[in-house]
Amino acid sequence: MKAASSMSLLLFVSRETFFEYVNSSEKACNLWQEYGIMVDSIFDGEELTSMGKVIAIVNQKGGVGKTTTAVNLAAAIGSAGYRVLLADIDPQGNATTGLGVNKKQLTVSSYEVLIGGAKSSDAIIATQFQNLWLMPSSMNLAGAELELVELSQREAKMKSALALVRDDYDFVFMDCPPTLGLITINALVACDTLMVPIQCEYFALEGLSQLMGTVRQVKRLWNPLIDIEGVALTMYDGRLNLTQAVVDEVKRFFPRRVYSAVIPRNVRLSEAPSFGKPVMYYDSLSRGTMSYKDLANEFLAQNACGEQLSSPQ
Repeated sequence: MKAASSMSLLLFVSRETFFEYVNSSEKACNLWQEYGIMVDSIFDGEELTSMGKVIAIVNQKGGVGKTTTAVNLAAAIGSAGYRVLLADIDPQGNATTGLGVNKKQLTVSSYEVLIGGAKSSDAIIATQFQNLWLMPSSMNLAGAELELVELSQREAKMKSALALVRDDYDFVFMDCPPTLGLITINALVACDTLMVPIQCEYFALEGLSQLMGTVRQVKRLWNPLIDIEGVALTMYDGRLNLTQAVVDEVKRFFPRRVYSAVIPRNVRLSEAPSFGKPVMYYDSLSRGTMSYKDLANEFLAQNACGEQLSSPQ
């Protein structure tokens, strides 16, 4: 490894995404000057220090399995040996309770990080699940949209907060609210990629044009390297003709972006949150567990990760 150049700045994009666009210190400086992207330890285009990839799980349509995907995908990847942080920035806080955390007992949450200037490290707590940490949500986050309006650089609060901790993790997932307000904008500005869960039901693509329009605006104004990680199909029922019709429509809307692994309707997936557990810790042999393991393996393979999850014999 060559010695780092004298320029030492702060990276806000993943190594893989960065090298897709940059192969020299000169280009890095140009990106910094034009977009405010900060780069740490440039090794003449050869190698950067490893930093966690940030993925926003987004869909402004509610009830599509967004939180279910955030909790169970994060847990599955953690069980494969990767360090995972799940940031719950949805005021409903279902990802927080789904991991067995009592919101009423929290002293620091994602609200204080976004609004109060608290350090993200003070909000992050270890869960009882393997290699999985949580930045919990609280009921105070419900008023954050109005409070953010009054702040300077309001769209970049989460980006600044995660920049201080992302190198502690392999992957950082953000569970976003079902809106396209300032909290979701913060997630899109902070992330490297976004994952879109879509239910296999009528009106599945309703509002997605608006979501992609927002992503294009974020890309133009604040985060030029943002990209789509993938589209996860949820509530899949292969017995219904409607399901296949929706799958075909989603694949036309997102060509080559739809995961092969699909998430079925499953009773265990619905029951697990009431016990404060990801489904793989609630029923390790359920269809829900197997489907999220498949999705995790596809995600890890897509990100060129060697260690993957094995299925029971």
